[in-house]
This record gives sequence, C-alpha cells and structure tokens, in this order.
Amino acid sequence: MKIAMIGTGYVGLVSGVCFSDFGHEVVCVDKNPDKIGLLNEGVVPIYEPGLDRLMETNVAAGRLSFTTDLAAAVAGADAVFIAVGTPTRRGDGHADLSYVLSAAEEIAGALTGYAVVVTKSTVPVGTNRKLKEVIARANPQAEFDVASNPEFLREGAAIDDFMRPDRVVVGVESDRAAAVMAAIYRPLYLREFPIITTDLESAEMIKYAANAFLATKITFINEIAALCERVGADVKQVAKGMGLDGRIGNKFLHAGPGYGGSCFPKDTTALARIGQDHAVPMQIVETVIKVNDEIRRRMVDKIVDLLGGRVAGKVIAVLGVTFKPNTDDMREAPSLTIVPALIGAGARVRVVDPQGRREGETLLPGVEWVEDAYIAAERADALVLLTEWNEFRALDLQRLAGVMANPAMADLRNVYSADEVIGAGFTDYVSVGRDSRSVGA
Repeated sequence: MKIAMIGTGYVGLVSGVCFSDFGHEVVCVDKNPDKIGLLNEGVVPIYEPGLDRLMETNVAAGRLSFTTDLAAAVAGADAVFIAVGTPTRRGDGHADLSYVLSAAEEIAGALTGYAVVVTKSTVPVGTNRKLKEVIARANPQAEFDVASNPEFLREGAAIDDFMRPDRVVVGVESDRAAAVMAAIYRPLYLREFPIITTDLESAEMIKYAANAFLATKITFINEIAALCERVGADVKQVAKGMGLDGRIGNKFLHAGPGYGGSCFPKDTTALARIGQDHAVPMQIVETVIKVNDEIRRRMVDKIVDLLGGRVAGKVIAVLGVTFKPNTDDMREAPSLTIVPALIGAGARVRVVDPQGRREGETLLPGVEWVEDAYIAAERADALVLLTEWNEFRALDLQRLAGVMANPAMADLRNVYSADEVIGAGFTDYVSVGRDSRSVGA
C-alpha cells in the first residue's frame, strides 16, 4: 500500500515509521521545512525509545521518506492519514479542528484517484462526516471515503503499542474503505490482534471514552490517597487490593501528582464540552478535571509543609519534570504547576531530567538545570521526586542525604519507603497516600 501521513508530530511520525515497517510505502508530510530537513538527515525531533533505529532501517529500505510537498505525497496514495494537532481551543475548551480541516482541504485538491482519508488525530464525534463534506466541496470529482482510526499510543512505549496493540479501532462507512484499512493492518490481522471495525461516530467516541476513563482511574486513586493520609492507610496496599479484582485491574492505580501529557488533559476537556453541547453533562469527567487540578496544588502544599511552612530562600532539588518517564513531552506536566508555584513562593529550584531540558528551558523559566541528581542535591533543603525515571529509582540515598543542607524528601511517585529513606540519613520524608516520617517525631 502507498500511504501519505500528514503531520510528523508524535502520532504521525510514530505511525508513519511503524506502517513502513509493516512493508508499506510511506511518505510523511509536514509544513515545517526545518523539521523535514532534520528527518531527512536522520534526526528524530522527539524522544521515543527505539524510534531512531526503526526510522533509519526503513529509510534505508526505501519504504519511508519525508517531504513538505503534500500534493506529491497524496497523488496515487491508497490512504491519506491526517495526524495533525487538535489542541484545546482557547476560550471554550473544544478541540481546535483548524489544522485538521485545513489538511482536508489540501488533500482534496491533491487526490488523483480513489483513496481513503483516515483521521488519526483525536477529534470530536461528527468530525469525520464534516471532513467528508469539506473534501467533497473542495473537489466534487474526488473519489474517496473517510475513516476514523484513533491512536492509543503510550509515550515511551509507542512502538510496542503500535506493533502489539490491545486493539485497533477502525470506523468506516463502506466495504471498500474497510478493505483498504484491512490491507494496511494486515500484519496485525495475521497475528490475530483484535481489530474493531465500526461506524465513524463509535470510533470517534471510543477514543474519548477510553482516555476519560483512564484519567478517572488515576484521579480516583489520588483522591483515595488523600483519604489514606488522614486515616493511616497505605494507598499502595489499597491499590494492590483493588487491582487484583479482575473487574478493576491494576493499571493506572498509582497515586501521584495527577495526570498530564498530550492526551488526557485536552481529551477530558473536549469530552466535557461535547457533553455540554449535547445537553448530556459529563459530570464525572468534569469532576475529574477539577480534582486533578486540586491534586497538583496539594503537592505544592506537601513540599511547603515539608519545609516547615515556608520555602522562601530555600534550595529545592527537583528530579524529573516531564509528565512521565521515557519521553521529552512537557505538555500539561504536573511540574508546570508545581515548580512555578515554588519559585513564586521564593524558592530556588534546581532541576535534573534526562530528556526534559530542551522543552523545559522555555516552559520553566527561573530554574537551574543540572545534569546529575547528586549535583542537584548539594546544599539543598529538600529533594522532590516528581517523575519516576529509572535513574531515580535506585539512587544512593545515603550519598544524597550526606550532601544536602537539610535532608528532606518529598517522594511524589512513591518510589521509596519511609524506612529506607530515613534509614539512609534523611530527617524528613513525605509521600502520597502513605506514611510520612520525621526523625524524632
């Protein structure tokens, strides 16, 4: 199959590279000539483990290329995937479809024969029918179908998710479009991964419903964690007891500073707005959004309380600022609330993150960037573990305590236990939904 992938952001680039690894001929298109220049030089503009090697392999095999020329990429394509951004629109919370609709108009003028125009971007219910109207209006002679094929890629594990998915969702209106999509995903059909073929609206809704449910699960355990702190329970044990129930499962039951990233914040907001527009308020989702914001502020309070109620003039070392490990993505990361709040209260903040500095230098003005956790901790008054990168999971706690002016830790990912932290020489330890400990208390 010949595939044109419009957009080389996270979704478009990962999907394009993986489709080429399936054996298809893939051309990835982007309006940004600098980005295309980097890709043609073999430079991956995002951090995703394994993506650079997979891209190099398929470029060398002649199956993968990059261009700014949309018309050339679309001409003769069997499928044209739209994978451009749908950020939250300022003012009303809806998904901004301007990039999607603009791409559809350009695609319409470039179609030279039958093709399936596939939406990979996360879009509100009804968008694919709107795209169909846009394309037909822009090019009445165009022979095409539309399809909805939402992505379910976890940053940091995207390649494995694409190659070994829990499911693939395909929304189509015709047998012809279904056949094209089946040919594209043939390697997954052969390995019997679940592929759900449904109508356009159901495919669009599946994406929003799935992300909103996962965000709800995260927020629920974070609320339980707050209660655990008051009643003396351990949220890790509570989550384990819940997760062993097959109806619940153990994933997304890890207490912490709240969800972030490119999907959950904007998709919960968009779903809430869709519900309001259709007079079916998404009351649970609206509450999830509100509580997630409150959780971040609660984390700031934890750090302030750890330092006796005042952080002005204090040095705070922050380990990790990306919204999760194994990515350089800073979008809606809890750090973007927590770190500015500490700086605003007069703290001096040092940050170390394996991949976050490139975006973080712009998003977190006023912090001092260092390359090593032990350097960050020197003469610090508190250590805050905010993103659970592997290199922060096996720290020499005794060494850290030894270089700090005031060995106190706020473990906001529950990586360590109070016993091991206090035993290593720290005087104060707080976590989320579990035991907090102070020497002599």
